[in-house]
Amino acid sequence: MAFLVVPPIAFMSLFVVYPILSAFAYAFYDWQGLARGEFVGLKNFKEVLFGVTMAPVVWNAFLHNVYALVALMIIQNGGGFLFAWLLYKEPFGFRFHRVAVFVPVVLSTIIVGFLWKLFLNPNFGIVNQALYSLGLDSLAKPWLGDSSTALGALILANAWHFVGFPTLVYLAGMQRIPPEIIEAARLDGTNEWQLLKNVVWPLVAPSTTILFTLLFIGAFNWFEIPYVMVGLDGSPFGTTDVLGLVFYRTAFGNQSASIQNFGMGSALATLLFLFIVVFASMLTLWLRRREIQF
Repeated sequence: MAFLVVPPIAFMSLFVVYPILSAFAYAFYDWQGLARGEFVGLKNFKEVLFGVTMAPVVWNAFLHNVYALVALMIIQNGGGFLFAWLLYKEPFGFRFHRVAVFVPVVLSTIIVGFLWKLFLNPNFGIVNQALYSLGLDSLAKPWLGDSSTALGALILANAWHFVGFPTLVYLAGMQRIPPEIIEAARLDGTNEWQLLKNVVWPLVAPSTTILFTLLFIGAFNWFEIPYVMVGLDGSPFGTTDVLGLVFYRTAFGNQSASIQNFGMGSALATLLFLFIVVFASMLTLWLRRREIQF
């Protein structure tokens, strides 16, 4: 049995546990570029959370992660639930629709970000071109260059990319519901909204637990789409800045801010890791309490 157990443990220890512990250790040192300096205790953590320079950037990015979490919870998971219900009723061509809604999920996030950057281009993007063709010229704008729409554009691109995943998970949950339960509810005279709210939604609670927990983790690890679509600075004016971008800029530097502080970057990564582990665990425990066994 040892040959089955030792390799995965060694793999996890080398590529997961060791990097996490290393980042935690690096956070307690002062760094000059990639050269480790003296031990500074909790100084890097204090600077990240309360420092005059660093804290406003970190808390601003944290709020954007929270906005993304709430918006994706509604748009991505909510949309996935509704799509799943439509597919569950097996409309004409449902097999094609089921594949079509999942296709964006298999695309590379880098490609999706690049495509949406082209779609939202103020000069030739299809979004503004569609608005012009409909006579809605006043609604056309530089979506990624406007502070009021940039973060929303990133969230919509992310929702388009991943909405197929909650759709299939919810669909699998709905297909586990015994048909006689839904038939009995219909015979009792429940309308479509009451059926969804009082029967289907509670019975797909295990799917909700999985999707909400994964979305929470994904929202606070958000990096690829913001990086591809707006760059490392979270432009315009930091309105799309998220913790992943702040960590990368802080630890590895960028063209606009050449300062590289590996210690504070490690401190931010450590705090983010602890935050995700603690709150994801609490969220999972809370959601599992509302699951119904049938």
